[in-house]
Amino acid sequence: MPRSGAEARRRLQQAALELYQERGFDQTTAAEIAARAGVNERTFFRHFPDKREVLFDGEADLRATLMQAVAEAPGSLEPFDALLCAFRESARNLENHRPSSDPRWKVIAVTPALRERELAKHAWLTDAVAEALRQRGVGAGTADLAARTGWAAYQHAVQAWVDDPARGLDARLCQAFDDLRALSAAALPAPESG
Repeated sequence: MPRSGAEARRRLQQAALELYQERGFDQTTAAEIAARAGVNERTFFRHFPDKREVLFDGEADLRATLMQAVAEAPGSLEPFDALLCAFRESARNLENHRPSSDPRWKVIAVTPALRERELAKHAWLTDAVAEALRQRGVGAGTADLAARTGWAAYQHAVQAWVDDPARGLDARLCQAFDDLRALSAAALPAPESG
């Protein structure tokens, strides 16, 4: 039986991931997760409000990390560059946890309820990044647009890295933001002469 709360939480997460892979998310109960982890169901609910949240632990930490990274980016940076700094910071953590993240991503990809939850979490993180930009003095509309567009570039880079990890996430992030800038520049109408 796990002695510490942190150990119980880790075991619950591992048990949930194993059961989701074996049986599927919908066919797994919180009681089964608790039993596999060697704790009771009450302990499960002390750590997680529902069986979806087992896979999304750490989102509050990621939110705080992203907001702090945006706040600490050099003041001279434009919004996209401040976001790229923040995303590169979080990418290091994601790369360090790749082996444990791969099974999680696979379970989410095949489970509609988890994909929906992931989208809600992404919206929450996007709002946090927009707030961090506003705190840097970026106007509300610009901050919102930059956060949404930047988050889309971040997700694009992460998915490309998940699909083909041969090229690092940092390189993919830089490429996604370069591509976004190129798309934006290409979309601008040519100035009128005369």
